[in-house]
Amino acid sequence: MTAVRPLEMERPRHRPFLIGVSGGTASGKSTVCAKIMELLGQNKVDHRQRKVAIISQDSFYKVLTPDQKARALKGQYNFDHPDAFDNELMYQTLKDIVEGTVVEVPTYDFVTHSRLQDRITVYPADVVLFEGILVFYSQEVRDMFHMKLFVDTDSDVRLSRRVLRDMKRGRDLEQILTQYTTFVKPAFEEFCLPTKKYADVIIPRGVDNMVAINLIVQHIQDILNGDLCKWHRGGAVNGHSRGFKRAASEQGDLANFPPGKRVLLEPSSRPH
Repeated sequence: MTAVRPLEMERPRHRPFLIGVSGGTASGKSTVCAKIMELLGQNKVDHRQRKVAIISQDSFYKVLTPDQKARALKGQYNFDHPDAFDNELMYQTLKDIVEGTVVEVPTYDFVTHSRLQDRITVYPADVVLFEGILVFYSQEVRDMFHMKLFVDTDSDVRLSRRVLRDMKRGRDLEQILTQYTTFVKPAFEEFCLPTKKYADVIIPRGVDNMVAINLIVQHIQDILNGDLCKWHRGGAVNGHSRGFKRAASEQGDLANFPPGKRVLLEPSSRPH
């Protein structure tokens, strides 16, 4: 597969602050990212001028062979396995983004299980959110993130959300549940859940946890206001910035968390 070639630059190059957002299926990763964009007022800004951009790992699903597509339409293809993604293209695209290059990201149709001709143009931004179930699985990709977030949502909630979502895509309930028990749940436990240990910040309950969302938004706002330079000069300490600690202190939480420790912003009500 040939990597998507970057477009010509339209703005000066600068290295963005890259944030990985992981979590199980239907945990609320994209909703968390959308809420961050909303609170920062970036969702109303023209794509060419946005300071914060969102990219989904789902865009990098492999182009399926006819046999694989036939199995996918029957719910017999494992989309939750690391091999389901075009990891080479994903890595190269992220490298180009980190270098401040304008790139084109593929779009994927979950109804037909195919990569569309349309592309999403991603322009240079100060902060880039990259979300997906396995964004921390590959060390090569994981090491690119300046901050790693894990959205930790109860498994029953995630299942109910997935059922509703897939039914809207035209799939029947039996197929959805069979796919979940055969592929989704085992893959989550084998490939996604173990990567939770790499997270700098764990967000229980997803977008419902506004304490966590507001802290992260404040942290990003600090970066947009000029603290980004501090990161590149070594102002970050073990994955956390002084700005994030300051925001935590102002919120009354996490004021004294030790450097190098992952942050659990609120205890989960129930384990997975």
